[in-house]
Amino acid sequence: MAGPGSELPSGPVAPMLLSWLTGLGAGMVFLSFMQKLLYPYFWDDFWYLLKVVHCGLRLEMYRLKGELVTVLDKFLMHVRKQPQKPFIIYEGDIYTYQDVDKRSSRVAHVFLNHSTLKRGDTVALLMSNEPDFIHVWFGLAKLGCVVAFLNSNIRYVSLLHCIRSCEPRALVVGADLLETIEEILPSLPADISVWAMKESVPQGIISLKEKLSTASDSQVPHSHHAASNLKTPYLYIFTSGTTGLPKAAVICQLQAMKSSAGLWAFGCTSNDIIYISLPLYHSAGSLLGIGGCIELGATCVLKKKFSASQFWNDCKKYNVTVFQYIGELCRYLCKQPKREGEKDHRVRLAVGNGIRSDVWREFLDRFGNIKMCELYGATEGNICFMNHTGKIGSVGRANFLHKLFFAFDLIKYDFQKDEPIRNEHSWCSRVKKVNAKNPFFGYAGNRKQTEKKLLCDVFKKGDVYFNTGDLMVQDQENFLYFWDRIGDTFRWKGENIATTEVADIVGMLDFIQDTNVYGVAVPDYEGKAGMASITLKPNMSLDLEKVYEQVVTFLPAYACPQFLRIQEKMETTGTFKLQKFRLVEEGFSPLKISDPLYFMDKLKKSYIPLTKEIYDQIVLGKIKL
Repeated sequence: MAGPGSELPSGPVAPMLLSWLTGLGAGMVFLSFMQKLLYPYFWDDFWYLLKVVHCGLRLEMYRLKGELVTVLDKFLMHVRKQPQKPFIIYEGDIYTYQDVDKRSSRVAHVFLNHSTLKRGDTVALLMSNEPDFIHVWFGLAKLGCVVAFLNSNIRYVSLLHCIRSCEPRALVVGADLLETIEEILPSLPADISVWAMKESVPQGIISLKEKLSTASDSQVPHSHHAASNLKTPYLYIFTSGTTGLPKAAVICQLQAMKSSAGLWAFGCTSNDIIYISLPLYHSAGSLLGIGGCIELGATCVLKKKFSASQFWNDCKKYNVTVFQYIGELCRYLCKQPKREGEKDHRVRLAVGNGIRSDVWREFLDRFGNIKMCELYGATEGNICFMNHTGKIGSVGRANFLHKLFFAFDLIKYDFQKDEPIRNEHSWCSRVKKVNAKNPFFGYAGNRKQTEKKLLCDVFKKGDVYFNTGDLMVQDQENFLYFWDRIGDTFRWKGENIATTEVADIVGMLDFIQDTNVYGVAVPDYEGKAGMASITLKPNMSLDLEKVYEQVVTFLPAYACPQFLRIQEKMETTGTFKLQKFRLVEEGFSPLKISDPLYFMDKLKKSYIPLTKEIYDQIVLGKIKL
């Protein structure tokens, strides 16, 4: 209503205003259309980047306040805030945040009172997935010790190498793995004390379980583990890398904090129940899984070992909402017999890596609308990608926003020479740069192997880049896809296999002259199955039972060659490296290969001739590898 003395707007103003609003609306619609046409993933990228920035700002705020917060500190915060909330569910038993805190404090007090361990010392841990893995890990962390996670599948030479390379003051072993340590006990360095989570132990080993029964569960003073620098070592996690025996990748406090934000970045919350069946000695299970639960204050259902037949029953029993996977895990689930109510569950997210596009589609069709959160990263790497858009098959997107914070490059690679392609000036044509923002912390006690992971003089004299050892593909929409491992390594059963390690074990046999190990593709399997091409010493005969015994004794099951190929002579490259390219291309088909071929038969405990009939059964999936 107009009051006294007021004037009504003159006639043309309203139509003009309407015209402006119409134009503005049309412009916004046009801009929205152009954005969807030219930058269809802009908002997905933008919201993901906001999460990354939020994570970085939070760490920076802690630093500015003079608070160096670690994963252990986060755990202790949850102990104070929600002591009775379940942290771990294991075989039906519930361990609250307070339970884990008290049990880990007992571990810390045992070592305080019965050993000479001090802050900064390394302790090796050999355990299967069980609550005591976490109790020992956190207990040692409370003392400021660096914990080295040992692969529970390795034995003899590889295990001894891992223990020696991280130079521990003590070794803690689970009850079910004690026999593995007894086999190498006489060869262990004399200054390592060995502790076992078992009441009755052999001579030379200390019973940790016995001492825990009388240990105090009081809080360990914060001064023992207060971080003075987030770049100090926190864990050593062993990785096959690209050459030789396993190497201890240095995981600093900062890396652990960044990894623990992974589940949160994919949309997990404190209300989620997260199913972890991946081994805790790997970074996926420990840093992303357990660390991720701690970042969220969530509950973890811990499984000793993955079981395809029990998986969905467990998910329903414990109301699981998120699970961690590797590609093989999802393939195993798809191979299970179909049954009623397969979509009757509460799982909404799956986080992991290595799932093939065809398995991804089949998994979603069969088990319902589960968001698959594929990621890419190496334990010791200085870059990671996260598929935040849900694009099937992709590990993430190399958008311009991502490159603002995580600059990287892909370089051309020569398959046959097995090396990066360099131009006439010896420069590569682009890789992930190592800098202060994205450092590479190397391997414990192994400067030579640390240097091997770096490419020098890539685009100019003096520059240094981290070599991921992976072949990647980038499409026109800037989506990235993992293609294959390169160099002297391949992936099988979710593990990286170092070919030189396998070749060294096979080559110990007195009748073998040379061994060339590589991976071959097998239909419907993730990764590549191991194959060993061998030549025999003059006047020596092949003993297939001895080869079988050698590999099953000294190698983890996943690293044993599934196939053998007997050659008259080894082919080499121009630089005298063993030629693998042609062998990989030919695979294991007796139709393509005239050399004698053999197949690993676990029932006969020997390698047997690989006939066309056996080959056909493997290809059709009737014989399982």
